[in-house]
Amino acid sequence: MTAAAERTIEGSAQAGRVDLAVAAIAGISRAHAQRLIGDGRALVDGRQRRSSDRLVGGERLTVELSAPADPALVPESIPLSIAYEDSDMLIVDKPAGLVVHPSAGHGAGTLVNALLGRARDLGQPLGSIAGVGRPGIVHRLDKETSGLIVVAKTDAAQASLMRQFGERTVEKAYLALVRGEAPSPRGRIEAPVGRDPRDRQRMAVIAGGRDATTEYESLAAGGGYTLLELHPLTGRTHQIRAHLAYLDLPIAGDLRYGGGEGPGGLRRQFLHAARLGLERPADQLRLRAWSELPPELAQSLEAAGMDTSRARLPSGVGAEVVE
Repeated sequence: MTAAAERTIEGSAQAGRVDLAVAAIAGISRAHAQRLIGDGRALVDGRQRRSSDRLVGGERLTVELSAPADPALVPESIPLSIAYEDSDMLIVDKPAGLVVHPSAGHGAGTLVNALLGRARDLGQPLGSIAGVGRPGIVHRLDKETSGLIVVAKTDAAQASLMRQFGERTVEKAYLALVRGEAPSPRGRIEAPVGRDPRDRQRMAVIAGGRDATTEYESLAAGGGYTLLELHPLTGRTHQIRAHLAYLDLPIAGDLRYGGGEGPGGLRRQFLHAARLGLERPADQLRLRAWSELPPELAQSLEAAGMDTSRARLPSGVGAEVVE
């Protein structure tokens, strides 16, 4: 295997599916390989093929791990709260209401626009291997979900972080206030999640959906609500929201999934990405980050009259390396 040019990898394909051959050559996840193939950035003997096409072995693969900037993406000066930063990555404490990347109806004012503005002002790069519309993006949070989100500054860091998410070695802990009482102090939800056939803007537990697993622990209860800590072991769209609605425990303030207005008049979903654990791409040391509940969620807990003194909630925003 040789590098044909900066951020371009060439090699001889192994027999089997195109996506598996690309993943092996570039040292990336299968999902990442499929994105590159679909974008025309992974070629077989100079031609674009489908991920599922079969190779006999020996074909020449060319994998482009960088992408040109998207001229439609405009850098914007949007303040960001940073929980952690080094030369390879940063962890942003995202506020509710901030969309992660541009999409229909959200062409500006997104986290991507903010990251581009920050990179411009500080003279820093952003990883490019997730596609031109997702510079630095490794994973995502829903618009109204607050908390920790990882951003890569380099292609190598982005590949490492995407691989960790793909291999499910990233520790993720969310806090959610749900309407009702959990069936047990601790539990595990294993139920397939897919597009709700009755409402295409929702996800739901359905036959034929993608496998999804979420673990939960009850931290406190009161006022008809339960505060849960949740650990999604898979990363399906709206997974936590759909799983909790399936248990008839909709998230307070989540109007789309039946949670209704939350305590204190809360009208955003009480879902917060509170803790994150992963390996730093530079040295593989374990990094743990945390983010306390934003004021509107803390006030909603107070309005519910819930005693959270034993709930082990994070305080402040920050990160530490675990030796």
